[in-house]
Amino acid sequence: MTGRACASLMCATAILAAGCTQSVSGVAVRAIPGIDEDSRSPVDVESVLLDRAQMQAVTGAGADLTVIPGTDTKAPVDIEFLMETVAPQCQWVYAETRLFGSEVEEFHKTTYQHPPRGGLISQAAAGYRDAAAAQGAFDSVVAQIARCGDTGAGAAMVGEVSATPESIQTRPGDCGRDYRVKSAVLVEVTFCAFPDSVPDIVMTNIVANIPG
Repeated sequence: MTGRACASLMCATAILAAGCTQSVSGVAVRAIPGIDEDSRSPVDVESVLLDRAQMQAVTGAGADLTVIPGTDTKAPVDIEFLMETVAPQCQWVYAETRLFGSEVEEFHKTTYQHPPRGGLISQAAAGYRDAAAAQGAFDSVVAQIARCGDTGAGAAMVGEVSATPESIQTRPGDCGRDYRVKSAVLVEVTFCAFPDSVPDIVMTNIVANIPG
């Protein structure tokens, strides 16, 4: 990635994690090479994520919803200098390799902005070799959220948590994170300044595209 692309990506990640919003400008660049060339995942994550037109439709943002330059990535990204600013139990917020685990076979994440609302929303899917590996990754996400929630920064980093055996949501302030496991795929939707119904719709549409 170019320096400008990295700066845009770090900015978007920091904004989503910190619970504030702003527009990000820049020049779009080609995503970094993926980790899926030799993927053993039975599900192609490219086929389950929503395209730009679908995201514009389900968010209700229309043409005002645009991809933040540099945030279309095909490998988990860690932002080490931001990791150092939070408790070790909460570093997963800035460390996607830690969040999604070491057994990721393929990955794709894109972050969008909606300047009129001051909103951000991202969609990501990680493919694993089988359903058991995906469930293990999801269980790890749940555990990491719980450990962060138990720290003094828990209210700001995690907020209110709701969970089922297949999903978990965090709601710190005006932002949130949703995770859902289905088959061999772990899905993430993060957002700021959108109603809760929007990430719910995005997640529902992504999960509907996952076979099994």
